[in-house]
Amino acid sequence: MRHRGPDDAGEWWSQDGRVGFGHRRLSIIDLSPAGHQPMGDPSGETRIVFNGEVYNFVDLRSELTEEGFSFRSQSDTEVVLAAYKKWGTDCLSRLNGMFAFAICDLRRGLLFLARDRPGEKPLFYSLEEGCLRFSSELKGLMADTSIARRIDPEALECYLAEGYVPSDRCILRGVKKLPPAHAMTFDTRSGESRFWRYWRVPELDASAAAGRVDESALLEELEYLLEDAVRRRLVADVPVGILLSGGIDSSLVAAMAVRTSPRIMTFTVCFPDHGRFDETKHAQLIARHFGTEHVQLDAENGTVGLLPELARQFDEPMVDSSMVPMHLVAHLVRRHCTVALGGDGGDELFGGYSHYNRLLWMQRRLGVLPLFLRQAVARGAEAVLPLGFKGRNWLQAMGTDLENGLPLIASYYDRDSRRRLTGNHFVGDGFAERIREAMIPLGGDLLQRATRMDFWSYLPEDLLVKVDRASMLNSLEVRSPMLDPRLIEFAFGKVPSSLKSTSSSRKVLLKKLTARLLPPNFDAVRKQGFSIPLASWLDSGPWLDYFCEVLLDHGQELFDRRFVGCLIDGQRKGRSNGERLFGLVMFELWRREYRVGL
Repeated sequence: MRHRGPDDAGEWWSQDGRVGFGHRRLSIIDLSPAGHQPMGDPSGETRIVFNGEVYNFVDLRSELTEEGFSFRSQSDTEVVLAAYKKWGTDCLSRLNGMFAFAICDLRRGLLFLARDRPGEKPLFYSLEEGCLRFSSELKGLMADTSIARRIDPEALECYLAEGYVPSDRCILRGVKKLPPAHAMTFDTRSGESRFWRYWRVPELDASAAAGRVDESALLEELEYLLEDAVRRRLVADVPVGILLSGGIDSSLVAAMAVRTSPRIMTFTVCFPDHGRFDETKHAQLIARHFGTEHVQLDAENGTVGLLPELARQFDEPMVDSSMVPMHLVAHLVRRHCTVALGGDGGDELFGGYSHYNRLLWMQRRLGVLPLFLRQAVARGAEAVLPLGFKGRNWLQAMGTDLENGLPLIASYYDRDSRRRLTGNHFVGDGFAERIREAMIPLGGDLLQRATRMDFWSYLPEDLLVKVDRASMLNSLEVRSPMLDPRLIEFAFGKVPSSLKSTSSSRKVLLKKLTARLLPPNFDAVRKQGFSIPLASWLDSGPWLDYFCEVLLDHGQELFDRRFVGCLIDGQRKGRSNGERLFGLVMFELWRREYRVGL
C-alpha cells in the first residue's frame, strides 16, 4: 500500500507479540520525523495508526494542553491519541475530520477502531477464531495467505443490483467493512468484540418539516458553516488546491477558499476530443472572478489499458466508469499539489440529483393511480422491455409505494436478469432487494428518504470509494468541505425539503447562496457530472474489443456468455448497457488479479 503513503513507513509490535501495527505515511501535517507512525504516547500505554485528517485538532490540542497534556509534535495524530487518553471512546464525538484509526490500549488489553461519520476513509477487517485483522485496503488483508479468497455470493447479488457492496458487507467471504460512523473494540485477551454506531444524521426539526423557517437565517448559517469548513480544510504543510469543475459545489468551495487565502490554486481537467464533457469555460469564469491561480489540465483519452490497474486498486469492484476520469484528474493534480478540496456531498445534503425531481414528479402525477395498477405496469415493463431500454427503470419504479418506500432507480440487474446472468451462482429470492429495503429510512417525506438513503449508501459505497481509491493511488489527499459534520447536521436537521429539491428545481438553498456569492452570469442550472463518453467508446474500437475479450472469453466462468452477448448487442442497438458491461468487466478483472474463487 505504498501509494497511500510514499513518504514514510513504520511497524510496531507489542511486547507480548499479540498486537502488530503497520503504517504508510503521506506527510501533510508536521512533515518532520515527529509525525512518524505507529505513534505512542509518553507513558507507553497506547499506540495508534491513523489514516486521514482531523480538522479541529488545533482547538482540541489547546483544550488538552489546558488539561495538562504536553505534545512532542504538531501532528493531528498525536492529538487523537491524547483525546483517547482523556475521554476514552467518547473522543469520537469531538473529532471533526475524515479518518480511520486503530488504538491499542495496552493497559486494558483493548483495540479501539473507528471510522469517520460519512465514511470518507476505508476500514476493512476480518474477525475469525479470536483473531482480528484490519487494513485500509482489502488488498492489505489479502496479503495474509490464511484468508480464503472466495466470493461472498450475497455480496455479489448486491453488487449486481446496485453497483456496489453496501453497508458492512464485503465482496470477499469472511471480510467485512466497518460502516461509516461506527466504532468497535476488541479484547486481545478474551477475543470478544463490541460494535456500535456513535453518530446518526439528525431528524428534521419539526418547524422545518412544517415549513416554518427563517430562510435568510438559514442562508446566513449555511454561508458561515461552509466558510469555516473550507478554512479548516486548507490547513496543511504542503501545497493545497481546489478541484474546480465549474459546478455549484466546487465553485462555492473556491469562493470560500479565497476568503481564507489570497493565493489559491484551482484545477480543471478538459477532455479535448469530447466537447460535451468539457467544463473549462465554466471553471474559467469562476477562476477569473475570484482571481485564483488557475491551471487547466488536458487529459488524454482514457485508454482501456487503465482498467486492470483500476480493478487492482479499487479493492471491491464498482459499477462506476467515472473512476477513469477521477484517476486521470488525480494523476495530473498530484504534479502540483498533495492536497485538493472537492465538492462531494453537496448533492446528497442539498438535493442535487436529477432523480429527486423525477421522483417528486412521479409522486405528484402518478401517486393518484391505484398502487395495484402501477405495480402491474412495473411487472409488465420488467417482463417485456430489455435491459438498457430507455425508461425501463422508471416504469419499474412505478410499482413502489411512494408514501413509504423508495424505488431503486439506478438498478443495474433486477432479480430475473441476475438469475439469467449468474445461473447456478444465483442466490435468488430477492436477497439484494431485502437488504436494500431494510436500509430505507423510516418516516419523513419522499425527498427526506431519498437524500438520507443516498447519504448512507451511494455516497460512502460509490462516490467516496471512487475518490479515495483514485486519489490515493496517486498519493493525493482529497478533502470534502461539504461533508463537515456541522454542515451535514445543518442540512438534514434544519433545511426543509422545499429548500432542497422540487419537481422542477434542485439545490434551492445552495442556488440562493450562489446568487449571493458567484458572478451573475454563472450557470447554476447546468449539471454535467463527472463522466466519460463510454457509450461512444463502446460503439467500436479498442474499448468494445476489450470488453468482448474479457467477458466472452472461455476462462470467464461466472457470467453467462450468451446473456452477456445479448447485453453487448443491445448496446450496439442504442440501449444503455455501457455501465452494466463496465461493472462486469471490472468484476472479472478484479477476480483474475487476486485469483478469487467462486
